[in-house]
Amino acid sequence: MRILFCCTGTKAAPWLDGLRAALPGADIAEWVPGAPQADHAVVWAPPQQFLDEQPGLQALFNIGAGVDALLKLRLPPGALVVRLDDAGMSVQMAEYVCHAVIRHFREFDGYERDMAEGRWSYRKPRLRSEWPVGVLGLGVLGTRVAQALAQFEFPVHGWSRTPREVAGVTCHAGEAALPGFLAASRVLVNLLPLTPATENLLDRDTLGRLQPGGYLVNVARGAHLVEADLLALLDSGHLAGATIDVLREEPPPADHPFWRHPQITLTPHTSARTLREESIAQIAGKIRALGRGEPIAGIVDPSRGY
Repeated sequence: MRILFCCTGTKAAPWLDGLRAALPGADIAEWVPGAPQADHAVVWAPPQQFLDEQPGLQALFNIGAGVDALLKLRLPPGALVVRLDDAGMSVQMAEYVCHAVIRHFREFDGYERDMAEGRWSYRKPRLRSEWPVGVLGLGVLGTRVAQALAQFEFPVHGWSRTPREVAGVTCHAGEAALPGFLAASRVLVNLLPLTPATENLLDRDTLGRLQPGGYLVNVARGAHLVEADLLALLDSGHLAGATIDVLREEPPPADHPFWRHPQITLTPHTSARTLREESIAQIAGKIRALGRGEPIAGIVDPSRGY
């Protein structure tokens, strides 16, 4: 069995060492142009040349949760695209989102500004019942986030394309249910996969349906958000703020308005990072299962984009 590693912007040596330890006997190497044909590949943002040179690949294991960039490429015929199920990312995502929501709900962002300006002040406690949180996308990450928020006794709503059941969460499903889900939410957390159907979904109409004084947390993809519409809703007062971890251009240019907007908290695409050891263990387990002819989780349906 031959496995190629082709992950743009990632140091290959630790991954190769880990994969070799997890799959003894396999021929594992970093891809170079003209490399011999392989059975499987571990990838992140591979060039089209790699895919064109490896028409016999059985499976492509993506080392991130999002596969939108990979699906835009011309893939080897018949190759499975396999995403990570979790690999330590869901707890990170839950931490990040709960921090962002609680920071705004408890007005810690306001206290930070007060302290920086030398003001010692208090704010009236808010009621959780008045701060329902809506989670867009109830996959592995979205479900973990929704459950974590529910532990802090926020009313939590979740929306997914197909029906789901999550304990402690009011679930909505399908296109027709989206307006009602948005109207029930004051805080919106976006964890949807990026597909042609979800690109630009977070626009003036969608965000304008949130309850007045709403708040956005976008931890999915920058292309979900129409940035000018967010700015307009912040300026109008309909939205009170946003935490943004993903942008269309990363890093954003120096003159991007998100850098200095007083109601926007910006982080550098760090809400949930790939954990190498957990990812290697999961990928190796799936490769062994495929070798035994067993089904595996995480196979992407290219027609849906996730």
